[in-house]
Amino acid sequence: MRNSRKYRLTAVCLVLSASTVLGAQTVAQAQGTDATPHYQPEMVRALAASLGVSDEAAAGRLDRQDTQQAKLAELARRGIAGDGAFFDASGRLTVNAADSAEAATIEKAGLDARVPARGQAALDEVKAELDGLAARKAPSGVVAWSVDLASDKVTVKVNNDRGAAARAFLAKAAEHGSAVRIVRGEEEAEAKAAIYPGSKMTFNNTGQWCSVGYGARDRSGNQYLVTAGHCVTNTLRYDGTAFAKGYKTRYALGTRSVDMGILTINPGHYITTSVGTWGNSSPVAVRGGNRAVSGASVCKSGATTGWTCGTIGSYNNTVTYVDRNGGPDTVITGLATSSVCVEGGDSGGAYISGNQAQGMTSGGPIDQQCTGGVYSRGSSYFQPLDDALNYYGLTLNSN
Repeated sequence: MRNSRKYRLTAVCLVLSASTVLGAQTVAQAQGTDATPHYQPEMVRALAASLGVSDEAAAGRLDRQDTQQAKLAELARRGIAGDGAFFDASGRLTVNAADSAEAATIEKAGLDARVPARGQAALDEVKAELDGLAARKAPSGVVAWSVDLASDKVTVKVNNDRGAAARAFLAKAAEHGSAVRIVRGEEEAEAKAAIYPGSKMTFNNTGQWCSVGYGARDRSGNQYLVTAGHCVTNTLRYDGTAFAKGYKTRYALGTRSVDMGILTINPGHYITTSVGTWGNSSPVAVRGGNRAVSGASVCKSGATTGWTCGTIGSYNNTVTYVDRNGGPDTVITGLATSSVCVEGGDSGGAYISGNQAQGMTSGGPIDQQCTGGVYSRGSSYFQPLDDALNYYGLTLNSN
């Protein structure tokens, strides 16, 4: 995955800034206090702009989101896990319940509940079957497929069904009847590759580049860079100096892959714990890496499109990436979707919800253009950070 005019996989690696911000008085007041605000001003302002609401309303939405997720976590500690949960467009959290009794318990805790026709576990089984089919042969023309909890269906996005593999894939999906929704006319996706803030992380002396993601450590304290798997290469340079070496990746062109990877950090270098906002005020401090649920607000920092914001769509998506150099298609599993706009060169860029790190840019629609800055409309796929940390046995570096 290399940057070129033919195949724009310029990967974005995020070099985070160490500085933090105490916040403006107006944002503090928006959150109902004269003290240091719970959310940094740039997060509140970006969310307000993307939703078309006031700073006060945006801060209130983040507060409600945190409160609802805390209630969901408390239910899980009591052994009431539910069968999936999601935020709707208004910011209300709905929890899938196994039966009416569990629904009543969930509602008593102050959350909305429903007893779905299928639920996450059943839909995950349908998706796993489709994943197995794609593992045997990439269904070129089928863009992505994922569990959509809100609609209680597996959604399959299609660009074209001209190939035999795509037709076989769609025929198998159709066997599940109303449990599967086919959406046609979708743009094909490609991996996004190409450093923040403003500096490139170059692939040795090739003139190609990628981006710094999040810093993490193992039990011995060794430092690693966690990024998109297709960004991992032998030697990476920051401002002309070698600072990281490729260590492990689960991405391989033309085979079923997971777009996660890690690099070792050379002595004397480190990844700081604040996400840069590309001129949209001060960096956002990373306080942890708790996964936000579907529908939560999120922003991304990337070298091409900078600071863009939106909401998280769904998790556990499988996507077919095309290779503009004429190479084989690659099926990527385990991605999350978002309405955050990205372009070529944003891969590896950091996603953050409130002050919780969420993941790194993986890909998005071919030739997507983000023309509205922070307010750009679009879509993207990102590799969830917690999955990468768990797989490699690492702990996120945070403030």
